[in-house]
Order: sequence, then structure tokens, then C-alpha cells
Amino acid sequence: MLELYNHDMSVCAAKVRFALAEKGLEYTNKLVNLMAREHKTPQYMALNPNGVVPTLVHDGQVIYESTIINEHIEDAFPGVSLMPEGAVGKARVRKWTLQLDTGIHAATSVLSTCIAFRDLHLAKSPKDLELHFQVQPGADPLKVERHNDNIRNGVKSKYFAHAVNRFEKLLSDMEAELENSGPWLAGETFSLADIGFASYIRRLEQLKMDFMWEDRPYVTSWYERIQEREGFKIAIRDWDNKGYIANMNKKGAAAQPLVRKIVAQARLAISQAEVS
Repeated sequence: MLELYNHDMSVCAAKVRFALAEKGLEYTNKLVNLMAREHKTPQYMALNPNGVVPTLVHDGQVIYESTIINEHIEDAFPGVSLMPEGAVGKARVRKWTLQLDTGIHAATSVLSTCIAFRDLHLAKSPKDLELHFQVQPGADPLKVERHNDNIRNGVKSKYFAHAVNRFEKLLSDMEAELENSGPWLAGETFSLADIGFASYIRRLEQLKMDFMWEDRPYVTSWYERIQEREGFKIAIRDWDNKGYIANMNKKGAAAQPLVRKIVAQARLAISQAEVS
């Protein structure tokens, strides 16, 4: 029996739903209202001490952190394989999925909050907003400080430009890898690497940052193939929250001139470094 503690617009939850869909697995869905801070309740924290979604419960065993959950799904349910054969292929997958946990997810949180989600927090009552700003027991103070700065300052946050640049580097790396070793991130085989990045690239699209791969044909082709998969429809499109997406589209369009400026500066710096 599989139970998934889930949120419709969580990029991490989406990547687990994608893996489950590709495997053809059914699960009991348990929605967690993040804006109501249900992920910070004692009951949920007892299940997942990190206080994040998703959490998978498999026959009573609790597994959290989406990259680990997806590898568990791959290991526990043979049949449709989401990893290449051989140690080298598996290492290639993990080269990509590691990045999600060591920088890409944090950058996504910064962009999403600064551009769109901060207004949802600022609309709270002063009491609820202050509670949100406080460092909760067990929380990483540095992570809380970053999140609070993003809410207070939006695209003027000191973390915003770095987050844009992190994705500029990612897309450059993806383009090179797909050109040289594609058609998928780990080579010939569709894998957990592609599943892992699908919802993050879609988030950029929702934030009107898809211009960042207009001149990257291999990323463009990869993303088109991803969207054609039935698993993408089941796990991501069918979960679209139209209100959230409309807000991201609107706020993303307003922020796009600044994002374009940051990207142009990053590309100019790289060009000048190559010349010198």
C-alpha cells in the first residue's frame, strides 16, 4: 500500500507523482495544505521531521526527501525501469539528481517566492506573518533567513540574481549534455534524471522564464518530449492549479525584464572570460 502526502504545485511532489505514474502505480493521496502550514503541525512533523512534502508511506514504512523516494520507487517496484543498466549509467543519473538537492531546489524556491508566492504570504494577518517569519524548532536558520528575505524584498532579495544565474548554468549544462550524449539527460534511456528535472523546468515556464532556452534547441526538444509522455500528463498537467499558475504567469511577466537583464549580464561575463 502506498500513501503520498502531497501538494498540487510542489515541484518535489510532482517529481514523485511522475515516477509513480511512469511505473503505473496507484496510491492513496493525502493533500497537505502548505499555506495553512499543515506541514509544520506536530502530527506531520512526527511523520516527516523536515516538515516538507512529499512523504511516501509504503506498507507502513515512512520515506521522505523526493530524490530518495524516487530511488525507493525504482528499487521496490521492478518492471518499468527508470534507471539505465550498469553502474556508469546510474552514476550519470545521480550526477543530475544530486544537483536538485544541492542547489536547484533552493534556487527554485527563491525564484518562486520572490516573483509570485511572496504576495500570498504578505496577505496574511500580521500575527500569522510573524509566525511564518520565526525560526521553527528544528529548522535551518540560514534557510529561514533566505526565505524571509525573499518574502520581504521580492526580486530585490539578495538571493534573486544568484538563483537566476544558477538556472542559466543548469540550462547551459543540459544543452551541452543533450547535444553530446542525448536524447535524455543520462543518454539513451529516459530515467529518474529526466523525471527529476521536469517539474523544475515547468516552473520556469510558469514564471515566464522559458525564454532562457529559446536559443537552446536540445533543451527545447528534450522538454517537448517530456511533455508528450503520459506520465507527465497524469502527474503534472492533471494537477495544475489554475489560480497558482495565473499568478505565476502574471508576476513572471512583470519580472521578466529584470530576469532578462540578469541573464544577459551572466552571458556577457562568460563571453568576456572566454575571450580573455
